[in-house]
Amino acid sequence: MDYITIIYQALFSSIALLILTKLMGYREVSNLSMFDYINGITIGSIAAEMAMNQDGEYLKPLVAMITYAIVVITLSKITQKSITARRLINGKAIVLFLHGEIYDKNLKKAKMEIDELLTECRINGYFDLSQVEAIVLEPNGKLSFLPVTKNKPVTPTDLGIHAPQEEMFANVIVDGRILKYNLKHIGYDKEWLDKQLSIHNIKDINDVFLAICNRQGTFYAYKKTAHVIDEDILG
Repeated sequence: MDYITIIYQALFSSIALLILTKLMGYREVSNLSMFDYINGITIGSIAAEMAMNQDGEYLKPLVAMITYAIVVITLSKITQKSITARRLINGKAIVLFLHGEIYDKNLKKAKMEIDELLTECRINGYFDLSQVEAIVLEPNGKLSFLPVTKNKPVTPTDLGIHAPQEEMFANVIVDGRILKYNLKHIGYDKEWLDKQLSIHNIKDINDVFLAICNRQGTFYAYKKTAHVIDEDILG
């Protein structure tokens, strides 16, 4: 098979896959339902087959990809408007543990063993079930934990402290290049940025690998490093 044809079909399938992915919407893999996950794999497999199709036939795989995408988009619209359809397609949350009682029938329904449940508890920092009020298996397959009230972390509200709302940080310098739009968006200019660099003893902006700042004026700069850290330091 001509390599030029392979490259052409691979590029074409990549573009088609990108467009269809944007149409289906952005979601983390952990937030995908099983149906969405399987459809994503299927569409990706068809795209790979399109790229390697020795007959040069790309229309049929493209139609199949579009069909799968339309099904996903349509079902997404339906589940947004119908609770019944949402539960049927995406599933519903299952209570595995509540008020000190393990629901073994729900564990079987969720295809989980008790050892697996305890492992997930330890991974989330709960080595003693008495520290947990409820455990729920979400439709996306993740476990949600409700700690016993006395074990909940103390918040500023609990202490009667008014804490100012933290702002998101914006990248203002990336690899020695000033991102003027981001700098302007958070309410600062180049003169202010130069002053911050001077405070951090940075004379040449090209030495900056990353600099971030928020609307409150909190500024951090990270210089480029020439040395390589030994991976053995991590154990």
